[in-house]
Amino acid sequence: MGAEIQIEPSANRSRLSERRYVHVPVKVRRPGETWFKSRVADLSVSGFRLQSFMKLAAGDCLWVMLPGFEGRRAHVLWTRGHEAGCQFERPLHPAILDHIVRISD
Repeated sequence: MGAEIQIEPSANRSRLSERRYVHVPVKVRRPGETWFKSRVADLSVSGFRLQSFMKLAAGDCLWVMLPGFEGRRAHVLWTRGHEAGCQFERPLHPAILDHIVRISD
């Protein structure tokens, strides 16, 4: 049930923080809409990779509810098929990241 650390080797795609491989169910919504079930595949204190059938575009604002926590605001940086790279408006506390990694599938 652990998670592996993934560090992007390419200098062209520098990351703000170390990302962790996870598979956790989350709820996601755009402002003013209802919650939609999705999944987070990568997570760091600064952002996450969302796997969702929800139609998203770069620049969209959304709320993500990690298991056991209140919704957090994030912004979509990129999309590719049914995946989106998102950045938290305020970084996660490292203890929250560690907890999510521990409970990952």
